[in-house]
Amino acid sequence: MKKWSTKMIVEAGIMIALAIVLSRIKIYEAPQGGSVTAGSMIPILLFAMRWGVGPGMVIGATFGILKIILGAWIFSPAQAILEYPIAFGLLGLAGLFSSHKNNSTIKYYFNTILSTFLAIGGRFICHFLAGIIFFREYAGGKNPWLYSLGYQSSYLIPEFVISAIILSLIWKPLQKAVKIK
Repeated sequence: MKKWSTKMIVEAGIMIALAIVLSRIKIYEAPQGGSVTAGSMIPILLFAMRWGVGPGMVIGATFGILKIILGAWIFSPAQAILEYPIAFGLLGLAGLFSSHKNNSTIKYYFNTILSTFLAIGGRFICHFLAGIIFFREYAGGKNPWLYSLGYQSSYLIPEFVISAIILSLIWKPLQKAVKIK
């Protein structure tokens, strides 16, 4: 794990604050929690792409804890831990394929989308499992696995598309504007 510099800590605070503000701007809100936002995961993903997986997971988990404090759907301590610090901590996976130095344009877009997919995919798995374990009664007579898959997809796929498009457009210019790594 990288040593945390003052610059890194300040940037982490700014990105968490921006993520919280963006999470309040909801395009669509699912009935039992989850929403499509104005790109609320993008600041966390950007931080992970800039500083790496470890620091990205730390600020993602911090963002998850703050979401609990600011009002979350909590039914048990295990569910809260799985759906907030762990799920949002996995957004740090965006740091895995974010080094785009001297990459072709196609590889650049592929790596950006792959980083976003892995990060949001990690979050998806946590919410999917929570849906099966903790919220199976909402499935009614449906298969809880399929219900959870459909429910989580209803808001996380649009979030992935929004995040992947915006990150694909801004990551390369940001690397030129700010010395990355």
